[in-house]
Amino acid sequence: MSDSKLPLLLIAAGGTGGHMFPAQALAEAMVRRGWRVKLSTDPRGARYTGGFPHVVEVEQVASATFARGGLAARLAVPFRIGAGVVSAVLRNMSDRPRVVVGFGGYPTIPALSSAWALRIPRAIHEQNGIMGKVNRVFAKRVEAFACGTWPTDLPAGVEGIHTGNPVRAAVLERYGAPYIQPGDYPMSILVIGGSQGARVLSDVVPAAIAALPGRLRGLLRVAHQARPEDQERVVQAYAQAGIEADVQPFFRDVPKRLSECQLVISRSGASSVADISVIGRPSILIPFAAAAGDHQTANARGLVDAGAAILVPESAASPETIAAQVALVLDNPQGALHMAQSALGYGIPDATERLVAVVEELAGIPQ
Repeated sequence: MSDSKLPLLLIAAGGTGGHMFPAQALAEAMVRRGWRVKLSTDPRGARYTGGFPHVVEVEQVASATFARGGLAARLAVPFRIGAGVVSAVLRNMSDRPRVVVGFGGYPTIPALSSAWALRIPRAIHEQNGIMGKVNRVFAKRVEAFACGTWPTDLPAGVEGIHTGNPVRAAVLERYGAPYIQPGDYPMSILVIGGSQGARVLSDVVPAAIAALPGRLRGLLRVAHQARPEDQERVVQAYAQAGIEADVQPFFRDVPKRLSECQLVISRSGASSVADISVIGRPSILIPFAAAAGDHQTANARGLVDAGAAILVPESAASPETIAAQVALVLDNPQGALHMAQSALGYGIPDATERLVAVVEELAGIPQ
């Protein structure tokens, strides 16, 4: 069968890895099933397309958000969105998708608007426990609304389907990787702050590790994701404390590092929570305080309630507090093992398959 005759799935996602990673997982699965896949994203989202299957066609739409830019840029947003919708309608008329799935972010607007206008079956996947603005607008204009975090704050009359958050193939390959509990041997801590790092982690974690008792500190090696502007000072902080540390703006091998660590210190973006739970690792979660609707706290709640994670509000994230929690986990091997097992029990490794089932049902493919 020629490519043009294969069923086409249009995926729309933008902005951050939180949208892009589950979109990538769905793209990987649908390509394996013999579908043709297109991705509609913006320049920010395009930075994360390197891991998508090479056969996925990437369409970039102009960024359009009221959250950034000056007055002129904000006034132009409705016109840019309108132009994007018209362009999407024309593209989808000439190369009609069988199904359109939006993962959030402004690139979702043209894709779902055009699908609505052309009566193409459409779905949304919301990763967070609190819905994003764009997904909330379209929630009642799609045939299926899949939820990555449960429960999800849904508008009245919208019925959610709990799929969980799809994880990339590289994460799924390490599902349930054996956990080496803390002990009197070299141990690894992974510090990740979402797809773009987190300043608060660079501010407090090196000092927290440095404040640990010498016996424990001497056993540790740290992999720390830091923003480029923070990298040098984080490197110096670890070096001054005599701690072996690998500090980079972006880790391309997070699944490997997750599987090999004894403890994760992380923001609680939806994709980070999904990766931690599918691989199964103890974590200290510090939700991003400025996240819309405090959705990162909602994302963390399931792991915390399962006994798999320790929640530290950003307002309480001092070096002393983090040091105490790190010591609590690493000085308690059985407790750390229980946290790892609880994380694994909370994870949904078949989230991608659940979302694939939603897509195929919309496409009229018998289940």
